[in-house]
Amino acid sequence: MIARIYQPARNAMTSGQGKTKIWVLEYVAAEAREVDPLMGWTGSGDTQSQVKMRFATKEAAMEYAKDKGIEAQVMDPNKRKPNIRAGGYGENFATSRKGPWTH
Repeated sequence: MIARIYQPARNAMTSGQGKTKIWVLEYVAAEAREVDPLMGWTGSGDTQSQVKMRFATKEAAMEYAKDKGIEAQVMDPNKRKPNIRAGGYGENFATSRKGPWTH
């Protein structure tokens, strides 16, 4: 069974970086999900796809996979450049503003 080791992306609805410092090991689905005709729920007989383990470092996740004989594919994150303004948030309320502050 193949597993993916990756660092999760930040939530698109926030600017915070919470829960993006950890590394996750998760198994790739071995079989497709199917829709239950009566209830409309999706399900699968593959219980490994429900397993998601979290590690502090990439090396710890890779070592765990190696010790347990799990074939792992490591996906390195694409880091974005931080968007830091010179004055920051406080600049919006500075008394030295050239024009009136409007919404």
